[in-house]
Amino acid sequence: MIQTLSKNIQNETLMFTNQKAIFWEREKTVIISDLHVGKSAHFRKSGIAVSSEILLDDLKVLENLIEYFQAEKLIIVGDLFHAGMNSDLNIFCEWRNKYSSLKIILVKGNHDRIQAKFYEENCIEIVEDLIDIEPFTFIHEPNNHSEKFSISGHIHPGIILYGKAKQAIKLPCFAISENQIILPAFSKFTGLYTKPLHQNFKFIAFTKGTIFEV
Repeated sequence: MIQTLSKNIQNETLMFTNQKAIFWEREKTVIISDLHVGKSAHFRKSGIAVSSEILLDDLKVLENLIEYFQAEKLIIVGDLFHAGMNSDLNIFCEWRNKYSSLKIILVKGNHDRIQAKFYEENCIEIVEDLIDIEPFTFIHEPNNHSEKFSISGHIHPGIILYGKAKQAIKLPCFAISENQIILPAFSKFTGLYTKPLHQNFKFIAFTKGTIFEV
């Protein structure tokens, strides 16, 4: 079930979700990072048995978000893809055909190395470095020195919460400072970066059933 937490940031309403995405209300836009399409097939090529069900599950979550918010646009701040052409991209293309009216903008990340023709054929607008849509700058890697408020991904932020008897749990989270938001990785086939960040960040963590500020 989709759970949300609404925040006013830069005089815009952003809906943080427990599904690793933000919905920008004014622009009717879902914002995600690090979907890593093709990662499971890349591992299979190396002889490691990783099911394509991982990608199917991720795309189902994205589908639910688009329909829940009636989104008209999808912004991906890097690493939509993981490697070169492989069988997982066929799954993505089938999914894309279901949402042909959805505008997709990809700010290319370090893993996005698919040939330009593929983006064109699947109606994906690609941006090499960053894109400004006031009042935000969308960029793949966090930018600690930008004067504008940036939304990025790349590092897959997570947080460790401690309970009684020193019990600990790792959760994905959104990291938020005065000038940026770092998104969690959208794909479940990723790790978590739980080391301290270099700025004064606050966190929005989530589980399958809840979302909360830390």
